[in-house]
Amino acid sequence: MSEPTVQPSPGVALDETARRRDQRAWCWYDWANSVFPTSIITVFLSLYLTTVARNDALAAGQPCLTRNALVHCNISLFGWAFPAGSLFDYLLAASTLLQVLVLPLTGAIADRTQHKRRMLGLFAFTGAGATALLALVTGTNWRLGVVLFMVATTGYYASVVIYYSVLPEIATADERDGLSSRGWAFGYLGGGIALAVNLATYLGRDVLGLSESAAVRVCFVTAGLWWAAFSLIPLSRMRSYQSPQGSERGLSVLTGGFRQLFGTLRDTRSYPLTLAFLAAYLIYADGIGTVASVAGQYGDLELGLASSTLISTILMVQFVAFVGALLHGWVARRIGAKRTILASLLGWIGVIVAAYFIQAGDELQFYAVAVGIGLVLGGTSALSRSLFSQLVPAGKEAEYFSVYEIGEQATSTVGPILFGVIGAATGSFRPAILALVVFFLIGFGLVLLVPVRRAIRAAGNTEPVIV
Repeated sequence: MSEPTVQPSPGVALDETARRRDQRAWCWYDWANSVFPTSIITVFLSLYLTTVARNDALAAGQPCLTRNALVHCNISLFGWAFPAGSLFDYLLAASTLLQVLVLPLTGAIADRTQHKRRMLGLFAFTGAGATALLALVTGTNWRLGVVLFMVATTGYYASVVIYYSVLPEIATADERDGLSSRGWAFGYLGGGIALAVNLATYLGRDVLGLSESAAVRVCFVTAGLWWAAFSLIPLSRMRSYQSPQGSERGLSVLTGGFRQLFGTLRDTRSYPLTLAFLAAYLIYADGIGTVASVAGQYGDLELGLASSTLISTILMVQFVAFVGALLHGWVARRIGAKRTILASLLGWIGVIVAAYFIQAGDELQFYAVAVGIGLVLGGTSALSRSLFSQLVPAGKEAEYFSVYEIGEQATSTVGPILFGVIGAATGSFRPAILALVVFFLIGFGLVLLVPVRRAIRAAGNTEPVIV
């Protein structure tokens, strides 16, 4: 892959026409990769992998219990026995631990070598390939699924770090909120369309002559091909926008990356306001992630809604979030990213309070709250991404965004644990869902206290006209 170099400064080195072309191409990676968290993680893989693991336990003669019409069996890995139903939860935790090791070094190497195009292509195609190969997971070989999922998630998160780090290199300070919002909106639209195609394949499997297992495996292949094919669009325009910070070659790139990483970790103390915003983001991002992950559980166990209602809600939220992200970008251009994020956090509080009062079995009320979630879901994250890019020192973008991604994953367990503990203690998920308001209240207070303009100046960046 050749990498034409544009000098000297990121975001303003290109003329406006070239910059706009690069920005349009950049948004396509949101479209490309959204199929993985939406179709694979959220919908298909967890139940499929659990079924394969349970089949293995039954084939091995493991003792199983039937509870609530479901079969619960133990499986083992490296001598450790645990319920098959817990496999995917443990897998997500293990993936997070792996990213803690991989992403910082990935970011450091990307910043040091500036081979971001090559690295994005490597991680995107590796993740997409591993996703498609999940189709080989059949019968009882769930361990293959574990390995492929770990490879796919590493490819996904590493490519996202590289992708995020390009944002300040192709957009001026005043363009970033709009560009990030368009990218996020585009991602929800692409993820929604891909999910609709996969659900149509799964639900129409009898017409297509497919078994349930075969239909899911077709969805794995479709998702991998979608991710890989649409990744070609951003890669076709991507280039090196900054000079390399080192001249290492081969394995010496790793040692150079470690030096770069340790130097950046020492320097983070010089940017306390950047870290303050990051801390605020991680708190309310945990709230966002928890609401998204437990909404189905709340609708099922507390409200008694049908699975068809929950599936259609997932699809609907994708398309509403497309509108919501664009709306956030439009508002941010007028009142600034910080004020828009604060307004969005208030919107989250309103949505959660409304969810608390949904009557059991009332689909219309559930859909209305889901629309509210969709309107704030993508926009909050999109503007957080663009605002954080303003607070990152030039040349350190990938490293800081690796911390951004790792922090988001590492703190993502607090909300679900709180939700589960309160639900178990009270016997109802209503107080549990209401308790999630605390994440948005704390996040609101911390964001309010961050002097964003001073933080941008401290990072050595140009201030946008409206923050």
